[in-house]
Amino acid sequence: MTTLYFLDAAEFTDVSAVAAAQPGARVERLPGYVTVTSNGPLIVDRRATGVRHSVWYSALAAVGHGRVVQYDKDALKVEPTP
Repeated sequence: MTTLYFLDAAEFTDVSAVAAAQPGARVERLPGYVTVTSNGPLIVDRRATGVRHSVWYSALAAVGHGRVVQYDKDALKVEPTP
């Protein structure tokens, strides 16, 4: 299972919400973090989040059991690792 950890702060709410809207994604709140977990890949389109580049590049705190294959001005794509 791939897990994305986002800081639980107001400016990152839209980023975690777009990640959580994917089919099969599950959301959990931990102290200071919002996690989005999926059995498959997670793809977050930056434009769909509506955030500026500075917020985009600082929203992701960690990735669990996944490999980042893209993290640029357009999207964040994480594939599960075995």
